[in-house]
Amino acid sequence: MQFKHPELLYALFLLVIPILIHLFQLRKFKKVAFTNVAFLKKINIQTRKSNTIKKWLVLLSRMGIFAMLILAFAQPFSTATDSATKTKETVIYIDNSFSMQAKGASGQLLRQALQDVIVHLPEDQTFTLLTNTEVYKDITVDNSRNELLAIGYSTEQLSTEAISLKAKKEFSQAPDTEKRLILLSDFQEQGNTPFSTITGVKSYLVPLRPVVANNVVLDSIYITDRKADVITLEAQVSTQQSQETNIPVSLYNGAQLIAKATVSLDDQLERTTTFSIDANTVFEGKVTIDDPLLKFDNELFFSINTTKPIKVLSINEASGNFLERVFTQPEFLIDAVPFNDLDYSTLSQYDLIVLNEVKEPSLALASALKDIHNDGSSLLIIPNTASTLPQYTPFLERLGAITVQDITTTARLLTTINYDHPLLANVFEDRIQNFQYPSVTTAFDGLSGEPILQLEDGNTFLSKQERIYVFAGALNVQNTNFTNAPLIVPTLYNIGAQSKVIPDISYTIGKENTYDIAIQLQEDAVLQFNPKEDPAQLQIPLQQSYGNRVAITTTDVPDKHGIYDIRYKDSLLTQVSYNYDRKESTLRYQQLQGGNNIIVQNTIEKLFDDLSQADTVNSLWKWFIIFALLFLVAELLILKFLK
Repeated sequence: MQFKHPELLYALFLLVIPILIHLFQLRKFKKVAFTNVAFLKKINIQTRKSNTIKKWLVLLSRMGIFAMLILAFAQPFSTATDSATKTKETVIYIDNSFSMQAKGASGQLLRQALQDVIVHLPEDQTFTLLTNTEVYKDITVDNSRNELLAIGYSTEQLSTEAISLKAKKEFSQAPDTEKRLILLSDFQEQGNTPFSTITGVKSYLVPLRPVVANNVVLDSIYITDRKADVITLEAQVSTQQSQETNIPVSLYNGAQLIAKATVSLDDQLERTTTFSIDANTVFEGKVTIDDPLLKFDNELFFSINTTKPIKVLSINEASGNFLERVFTQPEFLIDAVPFNDLDYSTLSQYDLIVLNEVKEPSLALASALKDIHNDGSSLLIIPNTASTLPQYTPFLERLGAITVQDITTTARLLTTINYDHPLLANVFEDRIQNFQYPSVTTAFDGLSGEPILQLEDGNTFLSKQERIYVFAGALNVQNTNFTNAPLIVPTLYNIGAQSKVIPDISYTIGKENTYDIAIQLQEDAVLQFNPKEDPAQLQIPLQQSYGNRVAITTTDVPDKHGIYDIRYKDSLLTQVSYNYDRKESTLRYQQLQGGNNIIVQNTIEKLFDDLSQADTVNSLWKWFIIFALLFLVAELLILKFLK
């Protein structure tokens, strides 16, 4: 038993006063002479004994009354645990990621969790609520009910480490408070480490599980073939368990239904379906499936725009026929000019500039090319190795701190391909170990930069340094047979294709996406996003202007899937599509285990019931008032009936 006001217990010492008065009272009995002395003496003795007993009983009853009243005013109570009397700090984390759309026994897991918190948490209890994106600090159910019910789903899902760090910031440093962290989540298995203990904090984990854990996912859509008039698309659908029924897949252009197909997942967990669309129209695409478990992964948006060709300028002092055979329409538009006829003012119009075997490149040309490179254009340098080393060294150093050490005129084979380099990453299905090696007669040695192709002696034949590609030797037929080798086509094609990052048909929200928009902006002008579903809503993405183009980088903006117009003022430049990440579509869950200060509970209702019982304080003052009344009744009975 404990007391809310233990200092009042000192008043019990005052009960000594009536005892002292009773013990030291100086009342004297007066004797009166009478004839029958023996009889009177007997009566006198009996009266004094009964009187003494009565006084002691009255004294004890009155002391009991005052003692019970003093104890009642001290407010005694009892508790089930030692923490019941401590000040509580409660932080509740509710996972509002897309996987919480799955349906539990009482509806969607997120809605069920929010409703259970509102129903079972005391309305006046102050707590802090965390979601994946928001913090609701020091709120109560009573004053934040509508705000809690309005919590929506988020594309972001915090890791267990991030949850711990986020929650730790919300607790005070007071050592005498009971700190509680309640986690309400489905605890998906995505490589997360198990939840770890926070020092001084009791963590309560409540795993929320859907009734059915078999989800059908519209994984991706991509172009498999592009011809002059037809584009072929493939959409991939997957599931975790085989499905007896066929899954319908619908293709839309805007609001118009274009085609329908079905996918059978009865014997395979992944299937693709093919659609063909007109290649000469702007396509505002959407592919949908019907699956009741999770809604966010049932549709994919994509955009196919009419793209402008990549502009290539070939500055020649040698034959550039091999360049014209690679950079063909409609992907490229190539202009070839002799070096002596070069107009420096036109350089900024091109995405890729090829310097093809110029014998004496000047420092003025290097400065002009460097300015264009700084504005975002790519450069391809094919040296004239008939020139001397001093003729090229200053030019390369001015262009981009590119260095060479010597010139070798001994024939060597090109034997090494950097398959992991982004330029060739998707070119080869297998890493070829034995192929027909091209040979090079004269080439620079010690070429700096990232090696893409290397000669048999380890020297670099093709290098890259910040969008500047440099061959170590000339590509004419007298110097090498590289122009007749199959490797030249993907190498030069990818150099041209990567010189301008054209928007893909779709992007994933939350990942870093970069692409170029061909436009020359005025100073301080910006491009803006307009969602097709809500054109009045404007978003400004991260962007950087480079002369004739604008590089756009997005991660968390936009934050909603759909098709977006990219506009400059009132002009529509192009369309891009964004989709939610599918990482939460696979419904695999962690196996939670309790531990030191970590308690795993089956349901939210049971958790709050246990916490309520642990915090229950049983007040006992009413019992002491009753005892005081009983002592009072006892005193009255003694005074009345005890003679």
